[in-house]
Amino acid sequence: MTASVHPLNPAPSLDPLVALTSADMNAVNQVILARMQSQVPLIPELAGHLIAGGGKRMRPMLTCAAAALCQYPGSRHHSLAAAVEFIHTATLLHDDVVDVSETRRGKRTANIIWGNPASVLVGDFLFSRAFELMVEDGSLKVLKILSRASAVIAEGEVAQLTAQRQIGTSEDTYLSIIEAKTAALFAAACHIAPVVAEAGEEAEEALSSFGRNLGIAFQLVDDAIDYTSESATSGKDLGDDFREGKMTLPIILAYARGSDEDRRFWREAVGGTRTSDDDLAYAIALFHRTGAIADTLERARTYARRALDNLAPFPAGKAKAALTQAVEFAVARAY
Repeated sequence: MTASVHPLNPAPSLDPLVALTSADMNAVNQVILARMQSQVPLIPELAGHLIAGGGKRMRPMLTCAAAALCQYPGSRHHSLAAAVEFIHTATLLHDDVVDVSETRRGKRTANIIWGNPASVLVGDFLFSRAFELMVEDGSLKVLKILSRASAVIAEGEVAQLTAQRQIGTSEDTYLSIIEAKTAALFAAACHIAPVVAEAGEEAEEALSSFGRNLGIAFQLVDDAIDYTSESATSGKDLGDDFREGKMTLPIILAYARGSDEDRRFWREAVGGTRTSDDDLAYAIALFHRTGAIADTLERARTYARRALDNLAPFPAGKAKAALTQAVEFAVARAY
């Protein structure tokens, strides 16, 4: 697939998307608040810690924006957008346990405050709430889309775990991992809107592809800014992926392009024996020397342009403009 040339806005913002979806998101947030309640006090306490943790809520906003793009007049997408957010939040709770993370978006993670067992079990509770919302919607097609995305996300996380500290991980393997663990939910979040709007197969295919390409671009940028931005920008500490031995595209490219000495360093770093602050600084220098960060971001821009191509069938208007800026914002976060 080739991408058309789209000039990307030099200073994009999520503000148009937030403004477009503000009324819908108020309704979505009411569903989230109601459905995270439980007679077990720890469940809303722990879930609320993460849900209220300052995230952009980009995935449910995409569901609402896609519904606006399809000119959907109803309200079914509110509960489904909440289901999307519950799936996302559940995966974050599980990820933080797997990664032994201590901070997220500048706050202590739930697993550090309440422990791993509570984090995993509350994540399971949120998955269950998501499936309740899907079933209540009554559409087997919606249920199939979101349940399949949940399975693919889990597969992606397991694939990433098996690739951890494996220096031989290929670029194709990496792309398949991020398409599963990140892009699948972006795609599903966008896909369900034209389903409930009965907008037709062309709209469904276009918006699913839009979400998938946006999700890949989003994750590519995330993996680049792990080495270029402070925690205030990225939501995690500089070099977290490096210390955890995650095989992201910057390392894959730097290893492939490095000298014998560089490759020896990368084998030791990914293997977990070169993870000091000095080692991280050396790794960042190698990224710049080999162009690994720049090329990772260029690949992100390619997927962003593909996402913009996917919006071509839809008429101009506030919804299309807001989604366009959301794509541009996804890649501009790195600058």
